[in-house]
Amino acid sequence: MRKNFPYVGSSYLFLIKDNKILLQRRFQTGFQDGNYGVPAGHLDGGETAREGCVREIKEEIGIAVLPHDTEVVHVMHRKGSLDERID
Repeated sequence: MRKNFPYVGSSYLFLIKDNKILLQRRFQTGFQDGNYGVPAGHLDGGETAREGCVREIKEEIGIAVLPHDTEVVHVMHRKGSLDERID
C-alpha cells in the first residue's frame, strides 16, 4: 500500500507582451532579495496551478488576469533532501 505524501506546489507566470517578459525585483522576502524573477508563489490548498498563478499575479503585481487567459506549458517534479515540490 502506498502512503500519501505532502508536497509543495508552486506556479510561475511568464507574462509576455511585445517580446518582453515582465519581471519583478524581490524585496524583503528573506529569499533572493534584490534579484529579479517572474511573479510566482506556492499554491493554496485546493487551488489549481492556473488559479494560483492568477492569485499571485494579482497579489504581487496588481494585474488582473483570468484563468482562461493562462496556459500551462510545463510541470516539473523536484525531490530535495527535505521536501518534495511540484512546479
